[in-house]
Amino acid sequence: MITRRLGRTALTVSALGFGAASLGNLYRPVDEDTAFEAVQTAWAAGIRYFDTAPHYGLGLSERRLGDALAGRPRGEFVLSTKVGRLLEPNPSPSGSDLAGNGFDVPDDLLRRFDFSGDGVRRSLDESLGRLGLDRIDVVYVHDPDEYVDQAIMQAIPALIDLRDQGVIGAVGVGMNQWRAPLRMVSETDLDVVMLAGRWTLLDRSGRPLLDACAERGISVVAAAPYNSGLLSTARPPADAMYDYQPVPAAVLARANRLADICQRHAVALPEAAIQFGLRHPAVASVVVGCRTPEQVHSTAERYRREIDEQTWSELEA
Repeated sequence: MITRRLGRTALTVSALGFGAASLGNLYRPVDEDTAFEAVQTAWAAGIRYFDTAPHYGLGLSERRLGDALAGRPRGEFVLSTKVGRLLEPNPSPSGSDLAGNGFDVPDDLLRRFDFSGDGVRRSLDESLGRLGLDRIDVVYVHDPDEYVDQAIMQAIPALIDLRDQGVIGAVGVGMNQWRAPLRMVSETDLDVVMLAGRWTLLDRSGRPLLDACAERGISVVAAAPYNSGLLSTARPPADAMYDYQPVPAAVLARANRLADICQRHAVALPEAAIQFGLRHPAVASVVVGCRTPEQVHSTAERYRREIDEQTWSELEA
């Protein structure tokens, strides 16, 4: 599998990355064996970039990912996690985190936003414990939508200091929007931006951010290429979701037009969706959430499907 350098750092990531939110029981449970085998299948497919976060299953994703990678040479993979949500004991648990946050795990912990320097350092220490690792390669400031100023003034400088000390390898921000990251790449010394859902075959609104990153030598990791599953099948169903909500009619019609183009060229819509993000020079990796070994296998096959330039010309138009 192709690898690409991450910004101006010494890190290289596989062009296809493994998103581990599902290992935290996103929407429904995943048993331990399935979670473990999904990571092993990713390794066998050549994937060497793995992304997780404390938010995913209240730490369950980090623990499972760390266990699954425990036998692998540490220098042969890149792992990213996130800061901004501290996990603390929940004084009033309801029994499940599913209704409130979408993870089918007991809600014996709760999340507290903290983008301070002390919060960043505490979050990293706790993540290292759950992962069972001695270092984390890439750290993203996670969803600071309501805390942009604090992220710029406190969280990112704390991470830059850790990077300069050699404690971590790269500093990034991970968000579902592009405007706040655009400000951050202009005002701080970031290495990478993880942009979810805003640089996809269907939604290209993040182009100003990607162009700015390319000018500055900052990498982009394009996450959620299926836009909540809308592009994950050859023909989007009428009851599909888009950005975790029922798909609007106009968006569904546009997705079907993309599916029509793919069908004419004997290409599956998910194949184009997986590969689209990598066509921008700023993008180092496309991260896809995978729940089972079968999903990992199909994702790798979609990544490897050859798509000619005529097809891309029509899709990109």
